[in-house]
Amino acid sequence: MEGYALITGATSGIGLELALNFAKDGISLILVARGEEKLKELKSRFEMDYAVDVRVYAKDLTKDKAAEELYEAIMEEGLQVDYLVNNAGFGSFGRLVDTDLSVEKDLVKLNVLSLLEMNKRFVKPMAERGYGYVLNVASLAAFMPGPVMANYYASKAYVLSLSEAMHEELKHQGVKVSALCPGPVKTGFQERAKMQKTPASKAFMMEAKAVADIGYLGMWRGKAVVVPGTFEKVIPVLTRLLPRSLVRKAAFLSQQE
Repeated sequence: MEGYALITGATSGIGLELALNFAKDGISLILVARGEEKLKELKSRFEMDYAVDVRVYAKDLTKDKAAEELYEAIMEEGLQVDYLVNNAGFGSFGRLVDTDLSVEKDLVKLNVLSLLEMNKRFVKPMAERGYGYVLNVASLAAFMPGPVMANYYASKAYVLSLSEAMHEELKHQGVKVSALCPGPVKTGFQERAKMQKTPASKAFMMEAKAVADIGYLGMWRGKAVVVPGTFEKVIPVLTRLLPRSLVRKAAFLSQQE
């Protein structure tokens, strides 16, 4: 396997666990995140433990031209990206009329616009070579509207829809595109979104490693949509069967503590 696996949001949570899976399989890595020191630590660790080449890029993908600069830097290094994992993203909590506009704009820039640009820039060469894998990290939130997390849920609906369309467009060109749709995961996501979870709700949260392992296997199998967890698999079915009015009320109630 000559190509690199490019992973955004690679220094913690699902992104880190996915990077470990690629490294264990002997696939070299391009790790992208905001924290340069953490990236350097991971580079040393992975190269020592797994004997893979690791390139690191400290980038804030909410910034204008960050994705373009990343692409150009990777091309200048002559690195071939055969595996693209768009994992970087964050959420915001609160009624849309109350949340900070700048935060909501950054959410769209990261969860939607940068993901779009990463796909546009890196997937076309895959299709031209006739080989590649894409894993776009969405969420169970993608299947429903999300009162008090409206912008986040909407952003993940975009990721899911885009991924499924890309899956159909590219499957005959040797490129497999998957959307990973986990429910709540034990990461720093809740803290950044300023959410408060009760002990009972935390009990249903999956470990990042379990989610990453399921997503990784689903990617290799070329599944269009990967939903980790037994209970979580019921949610997409229910959202199709139940009236939308009931779905959005249930989503709203689930956020009430």
